[in-house]
Amino acid sequence: MGAGLFLLFALFLALSFEFVNGFHDTANAVATVIYTHSLKPYVAVVWSGCWNLIGVLMSSGGVAFGVLALLPVELVLNVGSGAGFAMVFALLLAAIIWNLGTWYFGLPASSSHALIGSIMGVGLANSLLKGGSKFGDGVNWSKASEVGISLLVSPIIGFVLAALLLLLCKLLIRDPALYAAPDKDKPPPPWIRLLLVGTCTGVSYAHGSNDGQKGMGLIMLILIGILPMTFAVDLSTSQTSIEQLGAAAQTISFQMDRHAPGVAMAGSQVAADEISAYLKTDGTVNERTFAAIGTKCREIETLLEGKKQLTELNAETRRLLRSDLYLAAEGMGKLVKQHKLDDPAEKAAASTLKTRMDKVTKFIPLWVKVAVALALGLGTMIGWKRIVVTVGEKIGKTHLTYAQGASAELVAMFTILAADHYNLPVSTTHVLSSGVAGTMAANHSGLQMDTLRNLLLAWVLTMPVCVLLGAGIFAFGLNLLFRFGIK
Repeated sequence: MGAGLFLLFALFLALSFEFVNGFHDTANAVATVIYTHSLKPYVAVVWSGCWNLIGVLMSSGGVAFGVLALLPVELVLNVGSGAGFAMVFALLLAAIIWNLGTWYFGLPASSSHALIGSIMGVGLANSLLKGGSKFGDGVNWSKASEVGISLLVSPIIGFVLAALLLLLCKLLIRDPALYAAPDKDKPPPPWIRLLLVGTCTGVSYAHGSNDGQKGMGLIMLILIGILPMTFAVDLSTSQTSIEQLGAAAQTISFQMDRHAPGVAMAGSQVAADEISAYLKTDGTVNERTFAAIGTKCREIETLLEGKKQLTELNAETRRLLRSDLYLAAEGMGKLVKQHKLDDPAEKAAASTLKTRMDKVTKFIPLWVKVAVALALGLGTMIGWKRIVVTVGEKIGKTHLTYAQGASAELVAMFTILAADHYNLPVSTTHVLSSGVAGTMAANHSGLQMDTLRNLLLAWVLTMPVCVLLGAGIFAFGLNLLFRFGIK
């Protein structure tokens, strides 16, 4: 009963995050078609919601697990513990609180920044509260820097490219109707209407394929922690894939051993601790690192030996298999990234094995994708108006024209899809709002500095405020769970 209630509450929080995300990010996708009267508001949000659903369903899951890579390794591996539950609740509550606050004031703040700030806050608090750890050990700083750069650079790209695209349109398309402000009483000409509906569709699809993944990753963490029997590993993995994974793990174990002659691990936990230490930001490779990865690969081969389906494993073995696969895959991934494997064949084999391991642990069931997409769509339908008014009227000193809206949305769509390709999270809000500002600057329309100042203030404060919120809620939640005897 307790586990069931915990599961329902956790899933409610995760879907609430995506629901609130719809207030912010998906509202940006429908801003231009609603503001220009290309579609009626509720037609627009339903249309956008459908394409968000398609984007979510077509997503690879790479962004979802890329965001989760920011979390401390020990919390990811022990997500079913009290600390793991406190982590999930803290980062979700912190992001929801900030998103609701900025939405109330009509500020297009970033759900991505809010979630990532919360994750970093949890990691910092965990390193502070955990004995024997240095402050900051709980954050994957190398991954954080990658994510930070993508979140910082994408608005600049949006501003510059949208401005250039508008200037190019003025050069090539001479129809004055495209550069007019929307008429209050009627929709634009059919070809312009079709263009704006198309750009709205593209941004909605791209948003679902990127932002929707963040909620999916969090839901999978929750399911793995509470229902490891079903979700620790992908039970649909075929017999052929299991046999290939076991054989490849055995081959890699021999290769790892060649890098660590005479080094032996005293046990499974020793190997796990060795890899966990290497995966920290300041972790360095040595012979014991190779020996530990080799040990984990042998354990994986032993666990899979003779198995036709992963359903043949009991709950504890599935949990152990997931832990071994996660550590071995992340360890090999870091070796490849740091160019610690000189032999091209060995490097290729390690990369291939990591991909096979990830398929078993980093999977997302169809129902999770559908639930996230529905939460995004419902959030858009209820809370779109505040953000639409800000984007359409309060960024520039003149009303948003058809060409400006189309330019900003085209750039936002391609920027988000490019980020998808590299499994990086970006903020739809930041890219699109920056794109609108860029078109206003290119059009010499002028910018409303009060609005821009408020936007920049929200953007600058999002990360530090969510870091503090995430850390504080995590510490409070952990203390509360310990008082109830949950460890």
